[in-house]
Amino acid sequence: MKVTIATLGELLVEFLAKKENQGFSAPGEFWGPYPSGAPAIFADQVAKLGFNSLLFSCVGSDAFGEMNIARLARDGVNVRGISVLPKATTGSAFVSYRTQAQRDFIFNMPNSACGLLSADHLDETLLGQCQHFHIMGSSLFSFRLIDAVRKAIGVVKANGGTVSFDPNIRKEMLNIPEMSQAFEYILDYTDFFLPSDGELDYFGLSQTRDESKIVASLFTRGIKHVVVKRGPRGASYYSEDEQYHVPGYPVDVVDPTGAGDCFGATFVSLFLAGYSVPDALVRANASGSLAISSRGPMEGTSTLAEIEAFMARQERS
Repeated sequence: MKVTIATLGELLVEFLAKKENQGFSAPGEFWGPYPSGAPAIFADQVAKLGFNSLLFSCVGSDAFGEMNIARLARDGVNVRGISVLPKATTGSAFVSYRTQAQRDFIFNMPNSACGLLSADHLDETLLGQCQHFHIMGSSLFSFRLIDAVRKAIGVVKANGGTVSFDPNIRKEMLNIPEMSQAFEYILDYTDFFLPSDGELDYFGLSQTRDESKIVASLFTRGIKHVVVKRGPRGASYYSEDEQYHVPGYPVDVVDPTGAGDCFGATFVSLFLAGYSVPDALVRANASGSLAISSRGPMEGTSTLAEIEAFMARQERS
C-alpha cells in the first residue's frame, strides 16, 4: 500500500524581482505569479514522486486561488483539503534577491485566505487516511494554524502514523512569540526532524554549537531521525544507531526557493517507502539541486525518473 502524506499551511502566489538588489521601495519588474508556499511545494514534490499527497490550506475565490489548485491537481496532489473562501483573497509573497542565496520577502499571509486556515477546515476523514503528517515552521504564524497542526498531529498519531518537522525558520517570523512555543510542542511529537545546519543552533541546549550534542539532546525528546540539510555541501543523517553523510551536487543557482521543501519531501517519501537512508539522502540532494535549477518556487519539483536521470548525468560528468 502506498503511504499517504499530509501537510498543511500557506498556499499563495509568488512574484520574483528580476534584478538583484532590486528591493521593494521603488518600481521594478517582477516574474510571476508562481504557485508557492512551503507546504504546497512539499506536497507537490511528494505527488510528483508518485506517492499519495494531501494538502490542507485555504485560497480566495480568485484567479490566484484557481491557478494554485489547478497546478497542484495536475501534479497529482489531493486538493480536497483546500478550502475556497469567498470573502478572502489568496496569499502572496514578493521576493527580492540580494544575492542568489540571500532573499528578502514581503508576505501577505496572516490577513489572506491561508492565514484563516483553522482546525475546523481539517476533514478528519481525509486525515484518517494519512500515515504521515509533515509540518513546516513557516506555517506556524497564527494560533489558528497552530491549533490546526495540533489537531492533525493528534489524528495521525492516534492512528499509529508518524510526523516530520522542517523548522524552515525565516527572520520575518522570529518575532512571533507563539511560533517558538509551537516549536517546543511539535518537537515532542516529531519522528523526523529536518533542519538546515544554520537552523540547528536554534534548537541547542545551553547554547552549545556542537552538532553532535544538539542532535543527542533531540534524541532525548523522542525524535528518531535527524536530517541536517547543508545545501551544496550535501546532507547528514543521524539516528541513535547510525550516521550517514553524503555530498551535494554542484549546480548553478537560478532560484533557491523550494529546495529545502523538495529535499524534505523526497527524503521522507522514499524513507517511508522503504529506501535505505543513503539512497533516500542522495535522491533528496538531487531533488534539491533540481529545484534550484529552475525559476519559480514550484517549477523545480521533479519525478523520480528525473531525479535518477540527473544523478546519472552527474556521475558521467
